[in-house]
Amino acid sequence: GVATAGDGYEMNSIAAVVIGGGSLYGGEGNVVGAMIGALIMSVLSNGLQLMGVSTYWQTLFVGIVLIVAVLIDNIRRKKEQ
Repeated sequence: GVATAGDGYEMNSIAAVVIGGGSLYGGEGNVVGAMIGALIMSVLSNGLQLMGVSTYWQTLFVGIVLIVAVLIDNIRRKKEQ
């Protein structure tokens, strides 16, 4: 195996879990939600690739999706309190 084989996938995996319902504060989420989030991120990445979007812009777009997902999680947590 190559030690650097998974470099660059950290943001995608975190975004997939947060989109799937996991919280960055811990204690929430499940495997099915994470799998659905991973499916959404895969479709998003594949769609951007098929549209010919540069990899730099793809990374930016994934970052924006992650920020939006975290903001939604924070709003949801504040409503529960």
